[in-house]
Amino acid sequence: MQIINTRIIKSVVAAAVAVAVSVGLAACGGSSATSKEDDKTITVAASPTPHAEILNKAVKPILEKDGYKLEVKEFTDYVQPNTATEDGDVDANYFQHKPYLDNFNKEKGTHLVSVETVHFEPFGLYPGKTKSLDDLKDGATVAVPNDATNEARALLLLQDAGLIELKNPEDINSTPKDIVSNPKNLQFKELEAAVVPTVLSDVDIAALNGNYAIQAKFDPTKDALATEKADGIAAKTYANILVVKEGNENTDKTKELKKALNSSEVRDYINDTYKGAVVPVF
Repeated sequence: MQIINTRIIKSVVAAAVAVAVSVGLAACGGSSATSKEDDKTITVAASPTPHAEILNKAVKPILEKDGYKLEVKEFTDYVQPNTATEDGDVDANYFQHKPYLDNFNKEKGTHLVSVETVHFEPFGLYPGKTKSLDDLKDGATVAVPNDATNEARALLLLQDAGLIELKNPEDINSTPKDIVSNPKNLQFKELEAAVVPTVLSDVDIAALNGNYAIQAKFDPTKDALATEKADGIAAKTYANILVVKEGNENTDKTKELKKALNSSEVRDYINDTYKGAVVPVF
């Protein structure tokens, strides 16, 4: 009789444990599904200025009204934001233009797509040791970004300023090899875009992206020796974009970000804050 009772007890205990484990697993699964479904945190990789500023000051309040929390991860280079988006560490990034994105995908084998255009930052030539383009001496040194798209942009601007001539005056893929006239024998110091502002004291002039010019404490509307025109090919080609990994174009988070970034509140913030140094294109 004692043996039978022991077997019964063992059977009941085993069944109870099995049920408990089953319920626990189901609960975990349900919690995970619910967590994913209720995930209202949007993480965006961005350059500090002006992208992170726009996101934190203008976009965040809009998203909060719609029940979303925005987290902005700041990067000072042009590589990590894309790799973080590709790896799924962030939901999106906001720092680059389409030619740079296309070239990055081609070189790195990433799968990133543009989902919205937001603003244009006029590219400029800024003073280093030489304070005026008229004062540039023979053999003067010009610091330019070394990535393909931004270097071409710098060369096009140097051409517009009358300092060089390119084989194709409208080629957005130009390289120094395409220079057919260089009367001042300018020497080019090719550096990663984020590094260019740090060498201003060592070069005569530098070609800077708008965000790096602002970070270097320049006022692009006053300090630039030459700048891209807001109605030129650059504005159409180099508008800054919202980027996600392929497959995430139509998620709720992406839709919310697109709507917020192209809102009147963001347009007003850009115009009021940057005074022409950053220009909304929506």
